[in-house]
Amino acid sequence: MVTRSSPWQRFALIHLPMLLIAGFALGPYLWMALTSLTPPDDIVGRGVAVDPSAWTSASYERLFGRTSFLLNMGHSLIVALGTVAVGLTLSVTAAYAFSRFRFAGRRLLMVQFLVINMFPVVLLILPLFVLMRRLGLLDTHIALIVANATVAIPFAIWMMTSYIDAIPKSLDEAAMTDGCSRLGALWRVILPLCGPGLVATGIYIFITAWNEYLYALTLGGRSVRTMTVAIQTLIGEYQIEWGLLTAGGVVGALPATILFLLVQKRLIGGLTQGAVKG
Repeated sequence: MVTRSSPWQRFALIHLPMLLIAGFALGPYLWMALTSLTPPDDIVGRGVAVDPSAWTSASYERLFGRTSFLLNMGHSLIVALGTVAVGLTLSVTAAYAFSRFRFAGRRLLMVQFLVINMFPVVLLILPLFVLMRRLGLLDTHIALIVANATVAIPFAIWMMTSYIDAIPKSLDEAAMTDGCSRLGALWRVILPLCGPGLVATGIYIFITAWNEYLYALTLGGRSVRTMTVAIQTLIGEYQIEWGLLTAGGVVGALPATILFLLVQKRLIGGLTQGAVKG
């Protein structure tokens, strides 16, 4: 006999844990937003202003008026979009090869892609720095795009391989029977069918490049200074501008948040599609 749970039981077992998890995840962002709206002189003395009547946009005015934060965000956008273009191009073609062909060393290569993600990013900074210096690419967008691609592509290949595996091989064969080449079948048949997977992988690559700090600090400079490095420069030697710092954090988090909200349905479809083997 199935007994129905009372509303209080459902609240205690389902809704309350979800509220606690949401509060734990969103609490720091809410506190950061409130701090950015608090008058700078009151942050240390009176604390964060919870009353909306006490909020002010002074920190944002200083951020955009007295710093080059918008220019830094432009650099981050160029690097992130460039990494998405390079990462998707290489990961899709590699994933198609891993999905449709069986060759010697296939499993070993796939395992190596996962092993690469187990090592900290800092291990790659020195060899990449030496390489970019010899090529004359330090303090350029190309250096940061290539560096971010080295981090994003291995896992992106795993993601795209699972999406392409879910598409029957008979569709490739039918396309090649009608005169398509391998690349033609990939472009005309496979890519339209794994659209949600492309969105999910592209967002993963974008967020990875957008939030990256170590490569931007080491390979960038005065000409190319990304948003994450610009936020770090707001921390002074003897004083921390909490208003500017939190305002930069709020503005820096907005593009990735807006992008996620715009493609939320396609992202969820891509994640569920990658989990199905057809």
